[in-house]
Amino acid sequence: MLKIGITGGIGSGKTTVCKVFETLGIPVFYADTVAKQIMTTDFTLIEGIKTTFGSASYFEDGSLNNKHIANIVFNNEKELAKLNALVHPAVFRAFDAWDAKLSKNIPYSLKEAALLFESGSYKMCDKNILVTAPQAVKIARVTVRDNVSEEQVLARMNKQLQDEEKIKLADFDINNTESQSVILQVLALHKTFLELAASYKQ
Repeated sequence: MLKIGITGGIGSGKTTVCKVFETLGIPVFYADTVAKQIMTTDFTLIEGIKTTFGSASYFEDGSLNNKHIANIVFNNEKELAKLNALVHPAVFRAFDAWDAKLSKNIPYSLKEAALLFESGSYKMCDKNILVTAPQAVKIARVTVRDNVSEEQVLARMNKQLQDEEKIKLADFDINNTESQSVILQVLALHKTFLELAASYKQ
């Protein structure tokens, strides 16, 4: 089974694109959602977080003390890197477990992750897709969606690898603007991936 990575900067609409793939019967692993879940279920990850950031990282009921973690890693790239070094391998393990349970009849699966290239997980995928949109469009989407200012959106964007760098690592690009049909672009890629999956089986 092919493993296809998919990513895009904040406001690019990568989740919307993934939903289109799902309507075609393609399973999608949402890495960022899973990352939040496993921080309270993956024993190795939990112990690593406690060791690195202290026992106060978790409440007595086992839930994550988000405020404690945020206070440590917010605006501290060194501490954030420590957290990512713990979380990313745990997400890799979760993806492998998820992928192993999929039906062998499925031609390919998608791994959606905001930090697909930054984390290095794109190297574990057979092909990678980058969802793009003009910066003005992305800013407009996020300000409405998250009810935040343009300055706040730009600050979040600046923490991610820019599209100009990501495009060098991607195999395919989906332009998510009103001027181009996302559905037609997804259908074209779906056909490509089906053909690629068939050739792998031969």
